[in-house]
Amino acid sequence: MFARRRPLLRAAVVGGGAYMAGKSRARRQDEQTQMQADQDQRISDLEQQQSYQPPPPQQAPPPAAAPSQSSAMLDQLNQLAALHQQGVLTDEEFGAAKAKLFAT
Repeated sequence: MFARRRPLLRAAVVGGGAYMAGKSRARRQDEQTQMQADQDQRISDLEQQQSYQPPPPQQAPPPAAAPSQSSAMLDQLNQLAALHQQGVLTDEEFGAAKAKLFAT
């Protein structure tokens, strides 16, 4: 009688362990996917904030010279650094946004 129960018990333990391992893996993948989606959303929000330019004032003098692209990149990099120092961006988000900035 005990000889028959052991294989069934062993199969139940192995099957239960495999089920829990699969469930744990799926949960980790879901968490990673959600984290990546959150990071992408933060980066796109940051890009929208950087691309927003308020309308010029009515009586503003004309600009002396248009800023070069390198100074615009420096401004954006300084904004990213400030947001990173304030804790708005994590290290990974800051690195991704910086890499994206240098790619353009």
